[in-house]
Amino acid sequence: MAQKPGIPKGTRDFTPVEMVKRNYIFDTVRSVFQKYGYLPIETPAMENLSTLMGKYGEEGDKLLFKILNSGDYLKKADAQLLAEKQSNKLMNQISEKGLRYDLTVPFARFVVQHQNEITFPFKRYQIQPVWRADRPQKGRYREFFQCDVDVVGSNSLLNEVELIQIVDEVYRMLNINVVLKLNNRKVLSGIAEVLGAADKIIDITVAIDKLDKIGLEKVNEELVSKGLSQEAIDTLQPIINLSGTNDEKLVELKAVLANSEIGMKGIEELEKVFVYLKALHLDLEVELDLTLARGLNYYTGAIFEVKARDVAIGSITGGGRYDDLTGIFGLKDVSGVGISFGADRIYDVMNQLELFPKNDGVRTQALFINFGGEDELYALEVLKSVRAAGINSELYPDNAKMKKQMTYANKNEIPFVILIGEKERQEQVVTLKNMESGEQSSVSVEELIKIINNI
Repeated sequence: MAQKPGIPKGTRDFTPVEMVKRNYIFDTVRSVFQKYGYLPIETPAMENLSTLMGKYGEEGDKLLFKILNSGDYLKKADAQLLAEKQSNKLMNQISEKGLRYDLTVPFARFVVQHQNEITFPFKRYQIQPVWRADRPQKGRYREFFQCDVDVVGSNSLLNEVELIQIVDEVYRMLNINVVLKLNNRKVLSGIAEVLGAADKIIDITVAIDKLDKIGLEKVNEELVSKGLSQEAIDTLQPIINLSGTNDEKLVELKAVLANSEIGMKGIEELEKVFVYLKALHLDLEVELDLTLARGLNYYTGAIFEVKARDVAIGSITGGGRYDDLTGIFGLKDVSGVGISFGADRIYDVMNQLELFPKNDGVRTQALFINFGGEDELYALEVLKSVRAAGINSELYPDNAKMKKQMTYANKNEIPFVILIGEKERQEQVVTLKNMESGEQSSVSVEELIKIINNI
């Protein structure tokens, strides 16, 4: 009995129609990255587990896909741990590599390894898949593409502003209505400090970051479970629920964090970013959101998250500043900041809102009907000229019935069909049929090219 084909949950095949749309996103994002001076790199799909583990927090580590060692992977495994089924303790004995969780940690590893070959500040972009052993659900996949843009080797807040400009331009080009949420981890550290819980900053940020998903009551329950006092939780509530304009929120925050040096530093950074943004007059709405925490432990300054206004889906872009991620790999004091565009969620948003262009410039624009013999040979000559003019075109490969060839054109949404018979050959013309209107006309090759190029 033949095996029923299938793919792992949380992964997807992409048809040609879907790939044309996905490539439209990739090409748009790439064009903006390059406009701002970022250069491409690629890193391997798998990294050493020692590179990945411990960089994403306890919850992130659980979502890493581990790869079993080649050959007899149990050869070096401790027999007692094996008998006791202690899989967590066995892991470092049977697995040395894992699929990358994101593109930022591999990038930090790349910078350290290639530090003598690159010039700082180093601006790079990377468009590659990542993997997470998460529970698949709407908008959440186990394999998905990220489009990352980062700059390392500079502390300047102009880098944060430039990333916000990139967000503004990308989503204007994609025609997606978005809001960018902005916060600063120093502000969150300051809040933890004034709560008397500076040692619980990670627990607080991880819990707050779930506010949209689980609600305030559940967040408070998680904070209690992490050992935060009821007094501290009560003090936190009005801070989480701050409202008003960005300037009004900053004024209130200054009063709350007046005795926290790190908190005031975060406010200072936010104020400077907003000054730059006001001078730029961007269309993008940027909102100070104190509930934004970004769960990844390596963020130290500004943090970003972008949400689509017209579709109920999670963030479609996110990132922030990391002051010493490269320090983990031995290169100290190299600050970086970056953002990641989630191509798969962007695709879902654009598909739902029907934002993809009808004429994408990728599909076949003209199909030459194959009548065989000398007609086929002449069609090949004309086809060569049409392709040289930059028109995506093809000749049906078989001298099949006209109905079959026309059905092929319809199913592939090819807008023009070109017919060449004995009469056309003798007169050195072609018959051009517009598949949408049904109109047919006899035109020269030069006229044919002009008509199709003026679609």
